[in-house]
Amino acid sequence: MPSLLAALVLLFSLAAASSAPVDSNPLAALKGKTVLVDPGHNGGNAAHPEIIDKLVPAGGFRKECDTTGTATNDERLTEPAFNWDVARRLTKLLRAAGAKVVLTRGNNSGVGPCINKRAAIGNKAGADVAISIHADGGDPGGRGFHVIRPGLVRGYTGPIVKPSYALAKDVRASLDAAGLVRANYIARNGMIARKDLGGLNLSKVPKVLTELGNMRNAGDARHLKSAKWREHVARALRSGLAKYLADAQ
Repeated sequence: MPSLLAALVLLFSLAAASSAPVDSNPLAALKGKTVLVDPGHNGGNAAHPEIIDKLVPAGGFRKECDTTGTATNDERLTEPAFNWDVARRLTKLLRAAGAKVVLTRGNNSGVGPCINKRAAIGNKAGADVAISIHADGGDPGGRGFHVIRPGLVRGYTGPIVKPSYALAKDVRASLDAAGLVRANYIARNGMIARKDLGGLNLSKVPKVLTELGNMRNAGDARHLKSAKWREHVARALRSGLAKYLADAQ
């Protein structure tokens, strides 16, 4: 009898588990998480070379504090402005999903912060994940997006290399699903590891840098200038972050 009773209890437990409600919200993993959103460059950088040209720690070497970024060929859209707009849209979407968002800058009229400070902001916040928003300035004949993940820099990136790789794959997959084209002029299969970026090297939390298109390519530039397209990309980035956080649980 005891064995029969145990079997009945087990069957009841399995039935109850199978009928338990399952959270089907793909964004549920964002709730309560801290996300660092890092819009690259800043609108005031070009006017202050004395600040952005200054060398700062970058992970075993020193590098310029920041750069001015690039722009479309007609200069109607600068990279700092594009980065800020996508970051602002992404921030709104993440907060709506219950995430706490920490931004590395609060507008597009300031200077910096320097690459080492950008990493420090995410570290201090104890971010669960971090993403840097950029657009590239490559050869006009090349187009498409790519995701940059940290390479192994001993003494710096060891703890985040593996989770950042997982993050890069999830972000790439979400951009693929959104219909973006992988870069045909740089990286491989839409992803590349780099060891020369201080914002990645100094991060203590999983982080990637997204180059969401080539501003010098006419086809990419048309998309980058579109507010509707930027909103579409922000939603894709949110999906990639949610997927990573769900898998990391």
